[in-house]
Amino acid sequence: MQDTAEWISLIAKGDFRSLAKSITLVENELSGSEALLRALKPNPNTRVIGITGPPGAGKSTLVNAFLHKLVARHQKVAVVSVDPSSPFNFGALLGDRIRMSEFYLNPSVFIRSVASRGSLGGLNAHILEILEVLRSSVFDYVIVETVGVGQSEVEIAGIADTTIVVTVPEAGDEVQTMKAGIMEIADIFVVNKGDREQADLFVKNLKLLVHQKSGDWEIPVLKCIASEQIGIDELLEEVERHGKYLKQFSERKIHLLAEKAWQLIQQKRMQDVRRSELYEAISKAVKSGHFHLYEWIDSFLEEKNGKS
Repeated sequence: MQDTAEWISLIAKGDFRSLAKSITLVENELSGSEALLRALKPNPNTRVIGITGPPGAGKSTLVNAFLHKLVARHQKVAVVSVDPSSPFNFGALLGDRIRMSEFYLNPSVFIRSVASRGSLGGLNAHILEILEVLRSSVFDYVIVETVGVGQSEVEIAGIADTTIVVTVPEAGDEVQTMKAGIMEIADIFVVNKGDREQADLFVKNLKLLVHQKSGDWEIPVLKCIASEQIGIDELLEEVERHGKYLKQFSERKIHLLAEKAWQLIQQKRMQDVRRSELYEAISKAVKSGHFHLYEWIDSFLEEKNGKS
């Protein structure tokens, strides 16, 4: 690895090759990653936008529409697309990046697909570190698109400044279920594919539910047709308005920082536990013929604590 100061300088200048190498470094915890993370200088003005929602809602199409608008405004954008993992090697399946192919060579757009690697929250285990690298560069916005695994996808609220929940008119019957999970994390709701039947009724019902929620920020519900870039300007206006709101209400910012610290501390405490090691140990225990999951976990943790 090159000198850390030189590496940081290249990241700050927006050198895409250095950014790509840095993300690989921190995602895989390679030698030098800790030194790099400690030397980073994140830009407090870089906004992290989380885009989440159920599969098929059009999240990738919405990101693509975002890119068109932001690039036209001469803004620089990084996109982290968290793809489903291969169940065999935990690599990203790279499905979402195909939809953004027209921006591959655009100097204002950096796109990186990362694998969820089994994370239940629809994110990558090292998403915080990846975002710190990108926030230390030249970008006005960093957009994080999650896998789309439904209600367990609430982790995005702990890392994004603004969380956009994308849904479709057909989800009308699922609104009450959403209310208990993914609905609680939205800063902005987008009803995509707004030209479909029942779209207006769904928007109306969603607004009624949103109105019942307490808080200083009244959550907007917007209707979009992302494939035609309809409603995207209004969405960007709400994103910017929410950014101004965050500057006024530091309590939300403190909550975000606490969530980030919580996740990083969890990672630190789990850093000596590897999936392959768990697989081997459980395989051995199961083959012995006397396997009880909770007893095994207790003995595994005792052994780990004894070594530390």
